[in-house]
Amino acid sequence: MGESNTNQDKKSSHVRPILAISVVSLLLCGILFPLVVTGVAQLVFPNQANGELASLPNGRVVGSFIAVNSTDYTQPVFFHLRNDSASGFDPDIPLQGPESADSQIPGISNATRIPASTLQAIVNQNIEGVWWIFGSPYVNVQRVNLLLIQEFPAVYANYTA
Repeated sequence: MGESNTNQDKKSSHVRPILAISVVSLLLCGILFPLVVTGVAQLVFPNQANGELASLPNGRVVGSFIAVNSTDYTQPVFFHLRNDSASGFDPDIPLQGPESADSQIPGISNATRIPASTLQAIVNQNIEGVWWIFGSPYVNVQRVNLLLIQEFPAVYANYTA
């Protein structure tokens, strides 16, 4: 009988450190580390840490510059996302080719009566994605559409409420 108690004591003496290490690891890795990383990100990169939120001119948040829902801009007065984007949330469209920013300008011009040359200038001023010779030029749909709403409030009055 005495030997059985000794085996139990040995087993329980191994369990306590294992449980202690598990609890400490959970607290450090599961709570403390994420809080520190989040806090540093909020201090150093607040816009990026919050998802690069996109707002209307009246301050109302309407989404993000890094992910756009494919149903957000379905009206003919807006630039549309590519249909071939796998996730349906990619906010970037190429400058040229099918479903590109340039190919959408005539339709938006017809729907809004904004001159095509003005729309082309807005697109050209918002080209992203080119670094020296690397990368294909693209336009962020969210950024350009919010700029249109801001620049042409009479045309987009129905979409800012």
